[in-house]
Amino acid sequence: MTDHRDVPLVPDVPLLTEVLDDLYDFFGTYVSFPSEQAHEAVCGWVVHTWCVEAFESTPRLMVTSPEKQSGKTRLFECVELVAYRPIRASSTTPAALFRSIGEGIRTFLMDEADTYLGWKTQDKHEDLRNLVNTGHRKGGVVLRTERVAKDHEVKEWPTFAPIALAGIGDLPDTIMDRSIVIAMKRQRSQERLQPFRQKQARCLSEPIVEKLEQLQDQLMEVLEDYEPEMPPGIVDRPADVWEPLIMIGDIAPHGWSEGLRDAAVVLTKARRDHEPTVNNQLLTDIRTIFCSDHDRLATDHLLSELNALVESPWGGFKPSGLDARGLARRLKPYEVKSTKIRISERTFRGYRREDFEEAWDRWCPPVVSPHVEHVEHVEHPEEDPTRPF
Repeated sequence: MTDHRDVPLVPDVPLLTEVLDDLYDFFGTYVSFPSEQAHEAVCGWVVHTWCVEAFESTPRLMVTSPEKQSGKTRLFECVELVAYRPIRASSTTPAALFRSIGEGIRTFLMDEADTYLGWKTQDKHEDLRNLVNTGHRKGGVVLRTERVAKDHEVKEWPTFAPIALAGIGDLPDTIMDRSIVIAMKRQRSQERLQPFRQKQARCLSEPIVEKLEQLQDQLMEVLEDYEPEMPPGIVDRPADVWEPLIMIGDIAPHGWSEGLRDAAVVLTKARRDHEPTVNNQLLTDIRTIFCSDHDRLATDHLLSELNALVESPWGGFKPSGLDARGLARRLKPYEVKSTKIRISERTFRGYRREDFEEAWDRWCPPVVSPHVEHVEHVEHPEEDPTRPF
């Protein structure tokens, strides 16, 4: 393959290639990665933690899996041994996080993030989620009042710091969009990895850390003013996410530029092809229901249909599935509101197909086939006035 190194050229840092190769071997000893691109991306991300102040943004490393025992914790144990000033926690508070960052750049490893930042609990931890998001960009701060003598003063606390998160399932889209997403899978039966022993792993990692300490000042000097040309298709938010790793690859000779650029393209595409956001899934599900030849639906009937979809999350919303208030709240950003509709000579609160048309066109994936799979309707008594026929 051709080399993707872009102009302006920056000096090669041969020791960096050695470090990246060592990291590759170290992680490969203990971790089963879902792809070669994921393996290389984690190596690049670790290096970026050692020179994070050279970049305008720091990507979150988001390690996900559909189930437990997929290697997330093992990967975190390895990252903890080689990242810059790591601090690991299974839960934290906004105050603890921004005060820790205020004492100097640290690499934060936030395990079990789905339990406090997942979509089911995100409303309870909005401050923490906002802190994780603002710390993605250099210069991000939070404002807090501090007691000084008998008065209070407003103080700026920096939030810029590398953060890795691990959890089951997806986190809120605002975090995922700022992340390099590593979708872990369970180790296959034929794969052979070394059992992880902290003492042995530390012995393997210490020489790598020593080289990173040697490289730190040189990396800062070389990278600080470098502006790479991004791979085709890596623009906007993905460019912010991948730029630090692209920069690191470009100054490492012998294939790492090519490898990390390939990782950016492949993993970004995988993220785009991933399951839609919760709200996007809602719009798509509603489109499917309306495509069963309805032009209007009472709110209660639409909710019954949504909550009956076994492969969508609505029926799992507590206490009894998605309700009218939750539906209205999720549709509000798309400027879709319920209105009075008339069905079989009776008036109900509900939704019209025409109100969704623009949102479907802008936000939903195109319908692949004109033959839309029929949605299985829940049983309603014949006298139920919410039935549209």
